[in-house]
Amino acid sequence: MEIRPKAPVRRFDVFAEYTRLEKQNEGMPSDVAKGYAIWLAKIVAARKFGRIKPQEITGLPRGAKVAREKPRKFRLLGGKEQNDRTFDKEIVDRMGRDFYEKVFAPEIKRAFDRGKTYKQIRDSIRKNWKP
Repeated sequence: MEIRPKAPVRRFDVFAEYTRLEKQNEGMPSDVAKGYAIWLAKIVAARKFGRIKPQEITGLPRGAKVAREKPRKFRLLGGKEQNDRTFDKEIVDRMGRDFYEKVFAPEIKRAFDRGKTYKQIRDSIRKNWKP
């Protein structure tokens, strides 16, 4: 039986997963890599469509000084922490955990391991993944 996604697989999903792999490959812990990947995917998507203000990226008002404090484990977007649970909810659960774990993630990993760039795979890899 073929495993199908619960929802259409978007470029957003491919970008987030590819970014997660890049960051893990650089030595970032898995949970932090997931948080960074979902944060960056949202930033890129919002900038493309002009839907984000610079202060929403940090969660601080424009011109606010950043106090010297312990660095955060996860980044903020619009005042909300973008973490591994966010990634799981908005990527994994959206397409279905079974599809993500058995089809999507392994296929993106194979392309990543072969040295393919995100731009080389963003459309071709998802063409047959229909709900």
